[in-house]
Amino acid sequence: MSTVTARAEYEFASLSAEQVYDAWLMPERARQWMTAQLQAKTPDEVVTRVEIEPVTGGKFVFADSRDGSEAWGTYKRLDRPTRIAFSWFVTPEEEAEDSSLVTLEIEPRGKGCQVRVTHDMDAEWAEYVPQTAAAWGAMLAAIDTAFGSR
Repeated sequence: MSTVTARAEYEFASLSAEQVYDAWLMPERARQWMTAQLQAKTPDEVVTRVEIEPVTGGKFVFADSRDGSEAWGTYKRLDRPTRIAFSWFVTPEEEAEDSSLVTLEIEPRGKGCQVRVTHDMDAEWAEYVPQTAAAWGAMLAAIDTAFGSR
């Protein structure tokens, strides 16, 4: 199986590596930034489901009211506060192939941190790499908007 990779980077000026890490793994924090990101585009929509089991091997599920679709996966590696790796699926077929891996590398920098996201996926999704990279970047920006000073 060949893969393609979407990449995004973001510099957090005032959020520590621990704060960014927790924004991904604490359900109430994840719901807060996901809701802000969703409502920035579609003000009447809401996040309907955030389930996070923040341990290696733990599962997560996210859903919103746009069309009832869900994203889910399994945490493959959790190294607080520097690395989060998880599978990411939006269809049962993707899950059966188990070909989608997202890795966040969080590097402390002064009072803030830099985050690099890589999303390795099956090459059949190559045409979606630019929008996937943009989506991960938007998620990072939403965390900064929700909890940072921007």
